Amino acid sequence: AVIYGALCGACHTSGAGGAPLMQTAAWEERMEQGVETLITHAIEGYQGSAGLMPARGGNPSLTDEQVAATVRWMLDNMK
Repeated sequence: AVIYGALCGACHTSGAGGAPLMQTAAWEERMEQGVETLITHAIEGYQGSAGLMPARGGNPSLTDEQVAATVRWMLDNMK
C-alpha cells in the first residue's frame, strides 16, 4: 500500500499514460495473462496498445520483491 500510494497511484488513479484504473473491469484481460506476467511487466516495463508501464514504475531502486508485492496488493484491492 505504501509503494502504491507513493508511486503507482499517480497513474493508476488518474489513467495517466494509459494506465488501467484500479477497477476489476479495466484489468480483466490483463489478469488472464496471469499474475506472474503482470509482475514481469511491472519489473521490466511494458509497451501495450493502450499505454506504457515504465520498469519498476519509474523507480529503479525498487526490488523485484517490492514490485511483486505491490502488484499483488493492487490486484487484491481493486473495486
